[in-house]
Amino acid sequence: MRLVIQGTAITFAHLAHIHQLSGTSVQFTQIAQHAYYLANQGTPIESVIEFCTAQKIDCAYVQDKHLINHYGLCVMDMDSTLISIECIDEIADMIGIKPQIAAITERAMQGELDFAQSLRERVALLKGLKETDLLHVLNERLRLNPGANEWIAACKANNITTLLVSGGFTFFADRVKAMLDLDYAVSNTLEIINGKLTGKVLGNIVDAQTKADELIKLRDQLGLAAAQTIAIGDGANDLKMMHVAGIGIAYHAKPIVQEKATYALNFMGLDGVINLINT
Repeated sequence: MRLVIQGTAITFAHLAHIHQLSGTSVQFTQIAQHAYYLANQGTPIESVIEFCTAQKIDCAYVQDKHLINHYGLCVMDMDSTLISIECIDEIADMIGIKPQIAAITERAMQGELDFAQSLRERVALLKGLKETDLLHVLNERLRLNPGANEWIAACKANNITTLLVSGGFTFFADRVKAMLDLDYAVSNTLEIINGKLTGKVLGNIVDAQTKADELIKLRDQLGLAAAQTIAIGDGANDLKMMHVAGIGIAYHAKPIVQEKATYALNFMGLDGVINLINT
């Protein structure tokens, strides 16, 4: 395997110390402005991992077979993964109930609440909100996370199909799909009547199982093996899709997600995914 380290905080002193801890004669190879790797590494070295974490550097012991040209599908969460906000929290902020909504969101993301029920509870609190308020969130607060454009460009360059699958809402997901020129997007639909939210979600809720099912469905349509798929997310409701993917990448994620993911990025942007699987 190879040791990939990356982060804007990296200095030559960091590289020298990590090299010493690794006890190898192999030298670092630079693969991006803030990314390097050491080839021919064996068992992960805990002192390297601990040092990198303390220095705010992402590190991962990546299997040599995990290379970008081996993949054909990437499935990604939206809120706090492709974009920097949790849309429903920002909507709630418009009507002064962000703390109540955020508390339910956090419990769901930590795996303490059933996602579908928690979503219905949160959406019910939004009853009466105007559709124009959603536009304000979209135009004033929704931003792509760093590296999102670069990662999607890398997917396109390597013929990797892209799917956004979100427990959020089509109002935002469809626009993020367009912003990034993604291939597909699946999300929840808010009921809007006469320009106002009714407090209800139309159809079945896109939950953790739905995310996994959508990955498997598109994977099979494309004729890919499980090992040829990537899933990227940050919350507990992303765990099932990450489990059925060839590799699951935790992006600035909750501890439970980092523990179960194949690899984790805590300091780099989404372009860090490129560095993990492209040498």
